Amino acid sequence: MNKLKIGVIGTGHLGRIHVKLLKELDNVELCGVYDKDFEKSKNVSEEFGVKQYQDMDKLINDSEAVVIVATTSAHYELVKKAFGYGKHVFVEKPITAHISEAEELVAISEEKNLKLQVGHIERFNPALVSLEKYELNPMFIQSDRLAQFNPRGTDVAVILDLMIHDIDIILSLVKSEIKDIRASGISVVSNNIDIANARIEFENFAVANVTASRISQKRMRKMRMFQQDTYFSVDFIEGSSEIIRLMPQGVLPESGAFPIGQIGIEDKKRTVVIERPDSVNINPLQYELKLFAESVLNDTVPPVTGYDGLKALRVAEQIIRKIEESISRARFNNL
Repeated sequence: MNKLKIGVIGTGHLGRIHVKLLKELDNVELCGVYDKDFEKSKNVSEEFGVKQYQDMDKLINDSEAVVIVATTSAHYELVKKAFGYGKHVFVEKPITAHISEAEELVAISEEKNLKLQVGHIERFNPALVSLEKYELNPMFIQSDRLAQFNPRGTDVAVILDLMIHDIDIILSLVKSEIKDIRASGISVVSNNIDIANARIEFENFAVANVTASRISQKRMRKMRMFQQDTYFSVDFIEGSSEIIRLMPQGVLPESGAFPIGQIGIEDKKRTVVIERPDSVNINPLQYELKLFAESVLNDTVPPVTGYDGLKALRVAEQIIRKIEESISRARFNNL
């Protein structure tokens, strides 16, 4: 089997996990690791038996592709440097801190025919993967992503830290342009927005109501989707999903689906059916890294492209701007 030579830049908490999972992939040859904190990269190097580089340029040059697991503010310079060496890139989400930076990186990747995959890991959550066989055409989406406070990630607003996962999923499901965005949010424990809610309206009349918080007492990562005759419930923490459908009377449900009642009146009654798809046994992070390697080796389009990351970032930035505008108005009115 062909193997892709990959180097990892950034060996903090998440970078260490990347290294561990990459080591287990049979289509990857892990060239080595680099971190500006040499002690961190040394520890990871020794733990997993991989080469430690103290010269990032040498690591990039020795690799065919790099995985970048650094702070968001560093993404632009690191990806651009890798592209300068003609290397393919997997970069953690969000793609960059600023839209102009992401636009430039996407343009370079297209011009040089280099793969650029963004680490929107929830696309590969078993709960969502289990729904691949169904036709998803949601017209109303309710998403709640709540986390207990962790100083990691507070260098950006909660929209870029957490909500962007759901923004990316929603944009991948709703095949329509955005018509309007309304948003509100506040800072509580950091210098950035810690709680946010956004209502995204699409041209096809689909609506998404998205909430994210990083100061919750309990964790929650759920998405509920409604479309004609069907309701999908997705629990990203449990990795499970549930489907409730309406079926004409007399039509037998598919294997694995169970009738739980009826709805309607007289000859318009329909059967309510519930189904719980089998959970897919995958590690989402390892799966997206495997698909990245395959996209390079087979010269195919990555599952989450740089343009996908750019689209999600544009919406996230709009939400942040709406919140900042509302906060400014509130302060002005209180003068």
